Amino acid sequence: MAEAIVSLAVERISELLIREAVFLKDVKEEVESLNTELKRMQCFLEDVDGKAEQDTRLRNRVSEIRDLAYDAEDVIDSFILERAHQGGFQGIVKRFTFICTKPWHLHKIGVQVKAIQTKLQNISKNLPAYEISRAGEGSSSVFNVQRQLRRTYSHVEEEDVVSLEVSTKDVITKLMTEEDRPHAVVSIVGMGGLGKTTLARKVYNHVDVRRHFDFLAWFSISRQCKPREVLLSVLKKVLSPSNDEREKIEKMDEIELRRTLFDALKEKRYLVVLDDIWRSEDWDILKPAFPRGRKGSKILFTTRNRNVASRADPWSTPVELSLLTDDESWNLLCKKAFPRSKMGSQCCSEEFVKLGKEMVKKCGGLPLAIVVLGCLLATKQSVAQWEMVHKNIHGHLNELPRQDRQYGAVNRILVSSYNDLPYPLKPCFLYLKLIRLWIAEGFIPENKEFVMEDLGEKFLEELIDRSLVQVSRRDYTGTNVETCRMHDLLRDLCMKKAREEKFVEIIQQPLHELEVTLAESMLRRISIHRSEISKVYLKGEHPKLRSLLFPMKEEWEELCISKYKSFKFLRVLTLAKSNNYEKWHVSTEIGNLQHLRYLKLYCYNGKMILPRSIGRLNSLYTLYIKSGYESAIPDGVFKLERLRHIVIKVDVIFAVRGFRLGQGFTSKNIETLKRIEVDEKAVENNAVLRWTNIQSLGIVFTRAKYVKPTLILLTKLQRLRSVSLSIFDCLDPDLEPLSQYYHLSKLKLFGRIEDKPHPNGHVLKFLPSNIVKLTLAGCKLSQDPMVVLEKLCHLRILYLKDAYIGSKMMCSSNGFPKLDYLRMIFLSKLEEWEIEDGAMPCHAFEN
Repeated sequence: MAEAIVSLAVERISELLIREAVFLKDVKEEVESLNTELKRMQCFLEDVDGKAEQDTRLRNRVSEIRDLAYDAEDVIDSFILERAHQGGFQGIVKRFTFICTKPWHLHKIGVQVKAIQTKLQNISKNLPAYEISRAGEGSSSVFNVQRQLRRTYSHVEEEDVVSLEVSTKDVITKLMTEEDRPHAVVSIVGMGGLGKTTLARKVYNHVDVRRHFDFLAWFSISRQCKPREVLLSVLKKVLSPSNDEREKIEKMDEIELRRTLFDALKEKRYLVVLDDIWRSEDWDILKPAFPRGRKGSKILFTTRNRNVASRADPWSTPVELSLLTDDESWNLLCKKAFPRSKMGSQCCSEEFVKLGKEMVKKCGGLPLAIVVLGCLLATKQSVAQWEMVHKNIHGHLNELPRQDRQYGAVNRILVSSYNDLPYPLKPCFLYLKLIRLWIAEGFIPENKEFVMEDLGEKFLEELIDRSLVQVSRRDYTGTNVETCRMHDLLRDLCMKKAREEKFVEIIQQPLHELEVTLAESMLRRISIHRSEISKVYLKGEHPKLRSLLFPMKEEWEELCISKYKSFKFLRVLTLAKSNNYEKWHVSTEIGNLQHLRYLKLYCYNGKMILPRSIGRLNSLYTLYIKSGYESAIPDGVFKLERLRHIVIKVDVIFAVRGFRLGQGFTSKNIETLKRIEVDEKAVENNAVLRWTNIQSLGIVFTRAKYVKPTLILLTKLQRLRSVSLSIFDCLDPDLEPLSQYYHLSKLKLFGRIEDKPHPNGHVLKFLPSNIVKLTLAGCKLSQDPMVVLEKLCHLRILYLKDAYIGSKMMCSSNGFPKLDYLRMIFLSKLEEWEIEDGAMPCHAFEN
């Protein structure tokens, strides 16, 4: 990991030398020398990667190099901040002489840079046992890693980690046995990494199970159960509440939530999965919310503790997963280590077989360890490389007491797989957040050769291919990852490594405490895990802080910052406030956060007033704003050339207005632009044609005459994949240009659409045939939309909300050939729905 941290410092210095070279003046030579020294250290760290764990002296030296890289990054960020205060990041040529001849400013950076360089040179002299490569030789830069990443990715999540046919049938039989008693619990029991969650997901998604139950819900519990979050999640799913109803539900206390959920489920045959439940006390708190329901309702547990399962339902025998046999373990390893070989172990030479069988024994029959080991070996092509992996695992085990060796082997396998990651992927693994946050943190640098978001997707897929991250759900295209998860054993490793490297610190809020106060100077990244509704207070100065993360639901948090200037190096910031229908005047000091790259602002039940100073955030990549009412966007925002994602949302379903683009907004970097309002100027200005990277676009139309000319312009944007069209006061929009959107895969249409009989056919006739996900909301169509929609041969997801006011719908045979998800709500006049045999062969309905 240290080499990744040094690499980030090198990237920052290189960026400084390119963008600010003229302003560095007399200290440019020192900065370049520091960069060269860091590159030498980077090569050295790559050479000794993995050796430091067995060598205390070397481990200390690696830590010293890492800390000096952090110091170098701080010096560079301080210089950039000073420059921004003196005249903006880009600078003004006419003020060049005045700004850069201040002796104190250049002297300060020169002294700091020289001190860091001297310390690095001293470390270099004290490492005689290891040869340090010349700068640039053998270094695997992020660009080299891009080329090294595997070209093909497993876009379809593997159904079986191990053979689970018998256990699957056993669990399904128990679930579908109609027992007339309250709180019938079926439990899957086994140690961590044995495949309990994999089995539960297989059963949960089984077609027979989904047909048998009226309602299904899934919630992951883990070690710290949050009963209120469980109850809220299940209740929202069973009720599908409107925004007003959702607001009322979120204000309920636990007692009200239990009572409301009980009433909502009592007439249903339901299945609720509680994945990874650790304590009986957690179930005791949740149990009153689940009624007897219709005959056959069930709760499905996965747990490591057999006593938890037995206590929850003494009449039900748990399904216990056992460790794999030697043969099963070897077959699983071969599938992962030789993924391209259909013959598996038959294609292995004797040397590979011998080493592989010795290593797989260390896994103790635990599927997680075998899968991770196999994915690690899949990246190794020679016997010598396999021998090195074997040596790392075996050497570590000899240092452990015999009774600790089974889980010690598993842990060592996981550590080896982490150590083997290309260095740019290590911070991504330890900081498993959104790809946009990886970009904001500088883990994926800017470059003209590739789009950062695309490379971020490849990094994530590489982590998945190595089985360090698991896919929970892919997006509507079935290709990109929408949500992912990490096994708790890997999560423990991730947290341990992040803490060791002073990279991320997790602050766990104690249960039932409503406030978190961080008064001391903290690390570079803080992740606060809250248990309930809470406020977070940050006091004092936090000079090294780069990110402030709230991984749970932001709407429940209020962040109280004393002075923004105390957080001058922040790159990632999320602020949320509930204002009870009042105005939130965002502090003008936010404009002083010159390093900010990712800003997310939430204002619930109120109006947000944004300061003009936001227009000074010249490093900003992502701006996400959500409020109860429309918010005016300062014109300065549209002059920020590095902006890539602008998302402005209003917390109501049908917001009548969008935001208007400021004059001169022609950013070529923009990829996401949501809820812009189209008027005469927007139609006349062909600036949209300069948005060559735009992929996701949301537009609000206030006049029908703007629709067609705007849609014609957008046909020229070849990267456009997702479009949302909100149409107000436009009863007869001309949607014909949509038929030319050959690259579009996702489309949303909001607002009333007049669809009287037309000589050109149905008003939806012009929907592009390549659409995969379609949402129609508030359209109030009088003609049956299914006549057109069923012919969309690629359509997989269809969402109809107040979209049709007729009384009958018809789906013909062979219609909707790929539709696997359909949700229909607020079709108040629908009385009859006829579905012919052969229609929707892949369907899953929700209403």
